[in-house]
Amino acid sequence: MSIENVKEFKEQADAFAPLYSHKYMLLTTYRKNGEAVPTPVWFAPEHGKLYVMTIGNAGKVKRIRNQAHVTLAPCGQIGKVLGPSIEARARELPAESFSRARHLLKQKYGLMHGLFTFLGRLRKVQRTFIEIEPA
Repeated sequence: MSIENVKEFKEQADAFAPLYSHKYMLLTTYRKNGEAVPTPVWFAPEHGKLYVMTIGNAGKVKRIRNQAHVTLAPCGQIGKVLGPSIEARARELPAESFSRARHLLKQKYGLMHGLFTFLGRLRKVQRTFIEIEPA
């Protein structure tokens, strides 16, 4: 199997592969009335799933609790879409799973993640984590 075929096989096997080369993804959640609410977020992959850290009482968390269906797309820092959308399902992780998700985000974003987390602690922000898997 050629290198190109291996790469293509891996991308087909992993629905989120088009996101991996990007720093941000646009996470679109849906209100009860069906209105889309897009938000650019940091993310970290592991074993075909994605992990996102957010404020515990954020609107996206409330919307995910009501409707697990989300769409994802690679984007820039302010949300400019850079590629096709991907259908997915999201859920809020239980507290006992936070450490693994936190570790993955720390690995990907390094010093910036540390600074972001430190500032959140100073402001006593409660964080939660979202796990996303292909639809």
